[in-house]
Amino acid sequence: MSLKGLIMKQALIKTHELWLATLMASFMSNDLENKQQLNDFSDIIFRHFTWIERELIKNDIDYDYNRGEIPIKVDNLKTMLDNLVSRINEIKLMLPLLDSKALSFRMTTDFDYMLYAIGNMKDEKVTAFNQERKYKDYNLTKEATDAFTLFLFEESYKEYELIMIYNYLKAHSKDDYINKIFQILVDESFFHLKSFGNMMAQMGILGVPRVIHKSLYKIDNVVQFLKDGIDEEIAAKEQCKDLSNAVAKDCNELAKFFDFINYQENYHIELMKDALQYYTTKSYMF
Repeated sequence: MSLKGLIMKQALIKTHELWLATLMASFMSNDLENKQQLNDFSDIIFRHFTWIERELIKNDIDYDYNRGEIPIKVDNLKTMLDNLVSRINEIKLMLPLLDSKALSFRMTTDFDYMLYAIGNMKDEKVTAFNQERKYKDYNLTKEATDAFTLFLFEESYKEYELIMIYNYLKAHSKDDYINKIFQILVDESFFHLKSFGNMMAQMGILGVPRVIHKSLYKIDNVVQFLKDGIDEEIAAKEQCKDLSNAVAKDCNELAKFFDFINYQENYHIELMKDALQYYTTKSYMF
C-alpha cells in the first residue's frame, strides 16, 4: 500500500475518534451554547469521516472501523476541549496528503473555524461521570433506576453499532433505493444515540460505546442481517414497553419518552421489511 493510502486509513481512524470525542463533549456540556455547537461540530466531523471513507473506496483501499480507546472522564469541559484541539491538529497534518484537494481544503477550513470556536467556549464543571444515577429531580425506585441504567448502556452501544453498520452498507452500495432506506436508519439511530447519550450524562454514567468488530458491518448476507434486525427491533419495542411501565409511577416524562421511542421502532421495522423484500426480489447479495 502506498504512503498516501496509509495516511488516508489513518485519517479515517483519527476522524472516527474525533467524531466520537466531540459527540461525547456535547453530551457532557450543560451550557446550551457549548452543547449545541459541539453537537453541530460532531455532525460535520461525521460527514468528514464518510467523505474520507468515500475516497478510500474510490481508490480501492481496504479499511475497517477499528479505532483506539477514547478517554473522556474529565472534571472540567476545558480538559476535553483541549483534547479535541490536539486531535484536530493531528488530523490537519495529514490533510495535505489526501488525494482530493477539495476534501483537504474543506476539512482544513472547517477545522480552522472549529479551533477558533472551541478556543472561545466557556469552561464548565462536568457532572457526567459522578455516578449519581439520578435523572433530573425525579426519584426513581432502585428497580427502575437499574433498568434505566442497563437500557442506556445497551441501547447507546446498539445505536452506535447501527450507525456504523448502515453507514458501511450504504458506502458500499450503488443502489439509490436501498441507500435511501439506509440513510433514514442512520439518521434515526443518530437521534436515539444522542438522546440516550444526553440521558447518560444527566445520570452521571456517560461512557463511550465499545469498538465494533468488523464482522458486524462487513456483512456477507444482508438478507439474513435484515431478518435478524427485524427480530431485534421487535425485542427493543418490548424493552421500551417494560421500561415505560417501570418508570411510569415515578416519572411520567420518561414513560412518555420510551413510548415515543417504542412507536418509532414500528417504522424502522417497516423500512427493514421494505429493504428485505427489495433484496429478496432482486436476489441481491451484498
